Amino acid sequence: MNIHFIAIGGAAMHNLALALQKKGYHVTGSDDEIFEPSRSRLQNAGLLPEAWGWFPEKITRETDAVILGMHAREDNPELLRAQELGVRIYSYPEYLYEQTRGKRRIVVGGSHGKTTTTSMIMHVLRSCGMAFDYMVGAQVAGFDTMVGLSEESRIAVFEGDEYLSSPIDRRPKFHHYHPDIAVLTGIAWDHVNVFPTFENYVEQFAGFVEGIEPGGTLIYYEGDEHVRAVATHAPEGVKRLPYGAFPHRTENGRTCLTLKGETPIRVFGQHNLQNISAAWLACREAGVSDEAFLQGIATYEGAAKRLQKMAEGDGTTVFLDFAHSPSKLRATLEAVREQYPKRKLVACMELHTFSSLNAAFLPQYAHTMEAADEAIVFFNPEVVRHKRLPEITEEDVRRGFADERLEVYTDNEQLRERLLKGDYRESVLLIMTSGNFSGIDIRQLAGQVAMNDE
Repeated sequence: MNIHFIAIGGAAMHNLALALQKKGYHVTGSDDEIFEPSRSRLQNAGLLPEAWGWFPEKITRETDAVILGMHAREDNPELLRAQELGVRIYSYPEYLYEQTRGKRRIVVGGSHGKTTTTSMIMHVLRSCGMAFDYMVGAQVAGFDTMVGLSEESRIAVFEGDEYLSSPIDRRPKFHHYHPDIAVLTGIAWDHVNVFPTFENYVEQFAGFVEGIEPGGTLIYYEGDEHVRAVATHAPEGVKRLPYGAFPHRTENGRTCLTLKGETPIRVFGQHNLQNISAAWLACREAGVSDEAFLQGIATYEGAAKRLQKMAEGDGTTVFLDFAHSPSKLRATLEAVREQYPKRKLVACMELHTFSSLNAAFLPQYAHTMEAADEAIVFFNPEVVRHKRLPEITEEDVRRGFADERLEVYTDNEQLRERLLKGDYRESVLLIMTSGNFSGIDIRQLAGQVAMNDE
């Protein structure tokens, strides 16, 4: 098969390209810019484009399929050439579905927790020696890529994203997957540039549930009223399994699952205990015994940037988390507060996404950082302008968070100095961002903080 990627450098796209090459396909691609780590990974595989830009001559009648990334535009020259030649054009999720037709698909959707829950399922299935295809939105220990495809597997595990599929396919990605086992973790408004009202956003999840295969299963978090309402959209004959937090006991910063004895685990927080419940039910539906699940989940250490421990000193622990939406922010802070009730909690987050930098959306963050002893927010006004959003001020952010004690920074060097000068004796520093604070080396910063805790 000859497969060409338009915008091959994206996080999801380059992982699919690597997976198809590993499967034996002939893969080519183009992009106008590619950043690390995509660049090095493509280069090591011999897939890095020789020059930046779009080259219609790469699309020929021998091209079996084109996979179109969100980074491309509708008037992309390579896309126009593919349309002219009648080459089959897929979005990223469409092609994943094509690759897994006939397999039993487990798809995890939700505004938060989907990456972690997906990676938990993957970790347990792998510990059981089960072969499966997968796609997950973060790097997971034990897996070389974020996408894996094979001819032998009979199961596929996908993270189901509600964002748009491609520039010419405005459907949410997870509408393409038609799961046999669907998981819905929670619904909290996000992507306001695409879904301008909360009602419109919720409709996308109803569509996901309506797409469950006949005789399938819906596993849903019963503590969310919006999820409960969406669960009623499951087609007739679909089994519905509600869940809450997994039975557990937490003492002295150590959490144990309490099903069939005590099983110590390496992650913490109510949201992770809910994610474990979802993963447990999904694995059970896939044929995994409770004993095998507990044995597997005991060694799960989390996905990259999901409460990832970056550094630790005598009295300081530094975590990095992807949390940027209001629901993720609140859940992450509460998890750390529960795990370290006697430590000072310093929380620093970056407003980086389109939604978070939208002045009309800021009130969604009200009271989300109340669990922190010191709350810090950073945003870069240049990023606001680049996204063509109305200007926001530091006071706008404080009002949005409904927190007068909030420290707001717009200069990343001033932020770095503030973090390095903090008193971290018996503290946790929680860094939350989907970016990098406009160029801060977060790993280096974490190491410096941990060394200065005396």
